[in-house]
Amino acid sequence: MFLYFLSYLSLLLQVSFITLSIAAGLYYLAELTEEYTVVAKKIIKCLTIFTCVVYVLLMLFEDLSWSIIIFGLAAQAAHFLILAEFPFVQFVSVPFLGAVTLWLLNHYLAFSFFRASYYPLSEMLAYFTICLWTVPFALFVSLGANDNVLPMQNERQRFNDNDVVTNYLSSKKKVGLLSLFQYAKETFLPGSGKKIF
Repeated sequence: MFLYFLSYLSLLLQVSFITLSIAAGLYYLAELTEEYTVVAKKIIKCLTIFTCVVYVLLMLFEDLSWSIIIFGLAAQAAHFLILAEFPFVQFVSVPFLGAVTLWLLNHYLAFSFFRASYYPLSEMLAYFTICLWTVPFALFVSLGANDNVLPMQNERQRFNDNDVVTNYLSSKKKVGLLSLFQYAKETFLPGSGKKIF
């Protein structure tokens, strides 16, 4: 009986360690994306092209429904449109809202298809991981990349003052994964990052 209780305690510890490891990995990836936005854009573009190739190969060699293929390729087209303005991501833009809508629709279509026909779990996970999760996850991690990017010339029109950089940095709200981690760090660990001499 004691060993049974101990197994639940160890499961709780393992889940805690896995959660902390994932959070640390996401924080590190967000830092890298923020530091190397050009490389991040190239990697996400390569992932999107790879996913398009996978969809074409699925169309040729597998018996997936045409709606899954068509809407999957449409989602990748929306990802390309998001990358056109990278690292600046507008949450209310047509490409972003279209990508989110197509992501939800593709999940619904995939769940419906795999429920109706038998495929091994490893093949279903391969489809979900490569075709549905990789590029959106990379875009999600890179959302914080536009927090510290200097403004461009065409953004001067949004500000009344000629000092574009000061207005940009003082008025821009920080949104993204890295900002979320910074907020959580300041909220749950107040004063831990400040040195007092």
